[in-house]
Amino acid sequence: MREVAREAGVSLGQLQHYFSSRAEMLNFAIEFAADQTARRVTQGIAVLHQPPHPRDVLRVVLVEFLPLRPDARATSRMNAAYVVEAMHDPALRQQVAVGLRDGRAMVERLIRQAMSQGQIPANRDPAVETDLILALTGLAPLLELDVIEPEAALTAIDQYLDRLFCPAS
Repeated sequence: MREVAREAGVSLGQLQHYFSSRAEMLNFAIEFAADQTARRVTQGIAVLHQPPHPRDVLRVVLVEFLPLRPDARATSRMNAAYVVEAMHDPALRQQVAVGLRDGRAMVERLIRQAMSQGQIPANRDPAVETDLILALTGLAPLLELDVIEPEAALTAIDQYLDRLFCPAS
């Protein structure tokens, strides 16, 4: 908390006025990050042709989870810190797991809906496809550490989505 206070240019006492513990501060930060990501996703979907194609929705969601812009980079870093903290804190672990399961369920519902509408071949396993989509969010640390370029991440996303939404062969 001292480091956060120093970075924010406030005293530890001022920070503790708002957050009584590190966990409380981290919870606030992750809720803020989630709200910012949801806002960016909503804005991205709003500019799509309505009703949007599920492929386009999935692309917006994936792109907004990656650190491709300054606001998304801050969110990505908060998410990474939160997940690392959750690995060591059983109470936080449960909270993080619930949020991640909810997000996973939303993606799987979208895939199942696209399958029922014939936009994804019926021979695909929606659970596996959901996991593969979520695996693409693992590009975030590769981008943060300059292992891959943003264009490479976008190419990987587009190629996967093209394969997912191609007609059955």
